[in-house]
Amino acid sequence: MTRKSSLLSIGVIGVGSIGQHHARIMAALPEVRFVGVADANPQQAQAIASRYGVQAFQDYMDLLDAVSAVTVAVPTPLHYSVGMECLRRGIHVLMEKPLAESVAQARELAEAASKARKVLQVGHVERFNPTFTELANVLTGEHLLALEARRLSPFLERAAGVSAVLDLMVHDLDLVMKLVGSPVAGIQARGIRAKVPLLDHVSANLVFENGVLASLTASKISQQKVREITAICEGCVVHADLLARTVVIHRQATSQFQSENERVLYRQEGLVEQVYVPSVEPLYAELAHFVDCVRHNRQPLVGADDAMRVLEVAEAIEAAAEASVVKPRLAPNRKKEATQ
Repeated sequence: MTRKSSLLSIGVIGVGSIGQHHARIMAALPEVRFVGVADANPQQAQAIASRYGVQAFQDYMDLLDAVSAVTVAVPTPLHYSVGMECLRRGIHVLMEKPLAESVAQARELAEAASKARKVLQVGHVERFNPTFTELANVLTGEHLLALEARRLSPFLERAAGVSAVLDLMVHDLDLVMKLVGSPVAGIQARGIRAKVPLLDHVSANLVFENGVLASLTASKISQQKVREITAICEGCVVHADLLARTVVIHRQATSQFQSENERVLYRQEGLVEQVYVPSVEPLYAELAHFVDCVRHNRQPLVGADDAMRVLEVAEAIEAAAEASVVKPRLAPNRKKEATQ
């Protein structure tokens, strides 16, 4: 067998803001024969294909004839139809999150992958963020009480067709549910519509069966990009910044008085620990994991079952938030502008 024939032939469907990074990484992975890219925008497909010396396709179905596996980074409303076609034709799939628009669609995709005996991995990329890995390592030895997660982003037109829950909060739902390891017992949520008809700012409170509480906020209308998780434990507070790639542990140390002739020199009130976080690109790790799963017939770290559990909670959060939508009040000068 030649070196070329032993490589995994793979393509990327959808090479927009996220998919073009899939293409960049596929061109660099050593066990891959990067065949081509497909995009409904032929100019975009050609531009990315030319950059990496592969073939461009306007119709993704033509790409499927030449590959054994694909990564799919098309808009969420297309996940189901594209995923089902790929699996029907015996192609391994890495689907960007969320797996589908609904739990029912996700279940059908999972059943199709099982029937075809193909890998179906879901792109919850933060699972491969070394910051989350180290956070999980720290919490292994702690008694977890509560979690707070914030994921804020400026408004992007490309994501206008998806709510803040499916666009952003699903990442933190996946992480929080993985950390807690217990079913969700109760959900409360509120939402705001500010720029589009869909919910673009949502706050949710979860209670798990093991008593852990979680508070999650996702916003598509922030002027600041934030990706943070704080874990409140019995013996410490752990703060993880997924953008800055930092994990900091705050502990209340035993009060210690150092004295000389009964004079207090200093008092130790707390201890701060900085955890080492390796420098790893999460998307590279995620795509390399997908290739490894396909080549060695392994189950992915984030498969359809995990993705469906996240979607079930996401659907419940959206329903609760929709039932109590808050309409932001315009400031007086904004009211004047709106009536002109």
